[in-house]
Amino acid sequence: MHFEHSQKAQDYLSRLKTFMQENVYPIESKIYAEMEEMNPGGDWKNWTLHPDVERLKVKAREQGLWNLFLPDDELGKGLSCLEYAPLAEEMGRVPFSPEIFNCNAPDTGNMEVLYHFGSEAQKQQWLTPLLAGEIRSVFGMTEPEVASSDATNMAATIELDGDEAVINGKKWWSTGLGHPNAKVTVFMGLSNPENDRHAQHSMVLVPLDSEGIEIKRMLTAYGDYDAPYGHGEMHFTNVRVPKENIIMGMGKGFAIAQGRLGPGRIHHCMRAIGMAEKALELAILRGQAREAFGKPIIKLGGNQERIAEARMAIDQARLLTLSAAWKIDAVGVKNAMTEISAIKVVVPRMLQNVVDMAIQFHGGAGMCSDFPLARFAASARSLRLADGPDEVHQGMVTRIELKKYLNK
Repeated sequence: MHFEHSQKAQDYLSRLKTFMQENVYPIESKIYAEMEEMNPGGDWKNWTLHPDVERLKVKAREQGLWNLFLPDDELGKGLSCLEYAPLAEEMGRVPFSPEIFNCNAPDTGNMEVLYHFGSEAQKQQWLTPLLAGEIRSVFGMTEPEVASSDATNMAATIELDGDEAVINGKKWWSTGLGHPNAKVTVFMGLSNPENDRHAQHSMVLVPLDSEGIEIKRMLTAYGDYDAPYGHGEMHFTNVRVPKENIIMGMGKGFAIAQGRLGPGRIHHCMRAIGMAEKALELAILRGQAREAFGKPIIKLGGNQERIAEARMAIDQARLLTLSAAWKIDAVGVKNAMTEISAIKVVVPRMLQNVVDMAIQFHGGAGMCSDFPLARFAASARSLRLADGPDEVHQGMVTRIELKKYLNK
């Protein structure tokens, strides 16, 4: 295993950092403040996009910093999972920045699904405009009325009726549902109850303007609607789409999900590491600039040791994530499940601890929108549930570990 980034990754990282320093960081606070003014509260039907973000998307594409996540030389930049990892970390320092480079969740995961498993017709209709940044997509998996920590509990249904698939059920925490350009959801539902429990579900592409879809509301995460993106609740009542919208075939939902979640978790975790680095930076700057009881805050109450603990925790989390990315590239997702599950536990916990420490350094300022720390804290806590809670991933690590000893 080599921990040095390839020359190709270093070149893209250098270009990305320059773009961020020249275009994003100088207006980061302005964009957040104006997005709050432009998109008040739960009035999600009137949410609008920030013109500076739209302008920077055009500029990023012109500079070749577009679709960096996709390991395809023509449609993306041909970067491996390991090569893309440091780029995701840099983007993570500003949570809205992945959209500027068309590297935002859940679109990256949905595009990977279509790229690897979609039919040519599905790619032409949905993948092409997603890669162009013309539309946005959502992913409908979690449900409000079942324990979604066990994905086999999904009760929403997909049934064939002649040449159509009929969809019924409820989904929530569908990220990006409030975005004005959201046009389609990848919907996962129970389709083959007679099969083995991991072959009972399917994924189907459902246009969001289909008859029978009702977007009930956007949900808040720690009081924040995350406008203009949002996490929403959808109800499906006898929604009909052509059966050709089913991805790869009936009963293939979990097989597709395994391919989707591996790289996606690398992306999530590296962005979280970027947030942690930003939080540590802010803590140090605040600790050096503010005084209390006659001393800089950084020299009070064990704060220097807390800085050291944060530095070590971030570096440990990064190395584990890079190891997982390397293993995905080298031997595939199925053979990297311990590492993929491990980072999903380790990284959000690390982020939560580092951000909490940084908030303490900032006092009341750390809890309001003057700094990004409250937003980071909500992201950290959300990530401990998104794509499965800690306990599910710990269970996966345990099962794999115990298998090593079955014949001993």
